[in-house]
Amino acid sequence: MAQFLQIVLAGISIGAIYSLAALGFTIVFNATKVTNFANGEFVMMGGLVAASLVSNAQWPVPAAVALAVVVVTALGIALDKFGVQQARRKTILGYAMVTIGASLLYRGIMQVSAGRDVLFLPNFGVLPDLRLFDVYFTSQSTWILLTLVIVSGALSYLFLRTRIGKAMRAASQSPRAAALCGIEPARMSALAFGMAAAAGALAGALVAPVGGAFFEYGLGFGLKGFAAAVLGGFGSPVGAVIGGLLIGLLESLSAGYLSSAYKDAVALAILLGLLLAWPSGLLGRVEARRV
Repeated sequence: MAQFLQIVLAGISIGAIYSLAALGFTIVFNATKVTNFANGEFVMMGGLVAASLVSNAQWPVPAAVALAVVVVTALGIALDKFGVQQARRKTILGYAMVTIGASLLYRGIMQVSAGRDVLFLPNFGVLPDLRLFDVYFTSQSTWILLTLVIVSGALSYLFLRTRIGKAMRAASQSPRAAALCGIEPARMSALAFGMAAAAGALAGALVAPVGGAFFEYGLGFGLKGFAAAVLGGFGSPVGAVIGGLLIGLLESLSAGYLSSAYKDAVALAILLGLLLAWPSGLLGRVEARRV
């Protein structure tokens, strides 16, 4: 029983990271209807920039994490301003190619600037490690879960209760009508990319003490974040959280009771199955449009 609980807690911890990555997809999609395939690189860059500052420049952890979030946020806004907004073909495929190209660019920049070594951040500390009988929960896992609760709650409140959130949703549904109402779709898009980049960078910094930071990690986080967003219902913040936690749990259970070689295939299997059988996700809605 203790082993099962330990595996479940480990799955919840890593699933919270996938939920934060999925929230990045949700933020951008709710404001622009764009699927940002560079979202995983935001997670990678957040961890790698923070770890590089601590390892190479001896920065304190809080300052390194704060600067990493600022840098990645700026790169997210740059992707929107110089990539998405400048796309010649404003189609789903055109936006996908722009974000995939940005993903490769950011990966190359990190490889050159931060190197090819796996770097680790020190644990954030402050919060105590928790132990109950034979079940152990680290302080870093507590940081991850607290951050997920705060970020997901803030995003749900933003999109459902605030004028800015409603303006972002209006800009995605009808940019021309939103512009006539005084909403600037370009500004809403930049805000969404910046928020998604900040959430991803924070997730990368949180996981760096546990799983390390490496320039090739973005693809894995992006894939599992996308699978979590699809599982929960694309565009639903609550669904993104649920989807990430479920994928983390299934991944941890497969690694604990089958083999760790299968854990990375779990997200792919879930994504493929959902796209074939239940594309709307757990909390998604099927939209009918008049043609």
